Amino acid sequence: TGIHNRRHFDEHFAQTLQRVGPTGATLSLFMVDVDFFKQYNDHYGHGPGDQVLKRLAAALQAGLQRPSDLLARYGGEEFILLMEGLTPAQAAETAEALRESVHALAEPHAKSLVARRITISVGVCTRRVEGESDGRLLMAAADAALYRAKLGGRNKVVATD
Repeated sequence: TGIHNRRHFDEHFAQTLQRVGPTGATLSLFMVDVDFFKQYNDHYGHGPGDQVLKRLAAALQAGLQRPSDLLARYGGEEFILLMEGLTPAQAAETAEALRESVHALAEPHAKSLVARRITISVGVCTRRVEGESDGRLLMAAADAALYRAKLGGRNKVVATD
């Protein structure tokens, strides 16, 4: 996809927690899932699926502004982003801008149940972190927010702190 993989993210996340922990800085963790991607692959094939993931990764990457922002592929059709120093409102606005940028690609998806194009669901959590245990809680909260976005109809953002 032209972006970092999960292993790189895990290493970067651990280093970031060690670096910012003593400062009590805020971290925002974004969990992104491509809506109905299995149906996309079943209908269009895995080759086109791989190509659309590359275009989505590029759109998400274009939404990052600062050198400390990190985007990685987290799983098959899941992406993860880490940003420092945002307020919860700024993180929610960023997540919505990322969702809109993917929607604007207008990548066809005939088998989606929410739109006739590729869409994403995003869960984001922003918290002050002081160590590894706070990092695990941040990740769990972002994952729970993503789950709520998917349960809430997909193609949406759910933010929590």
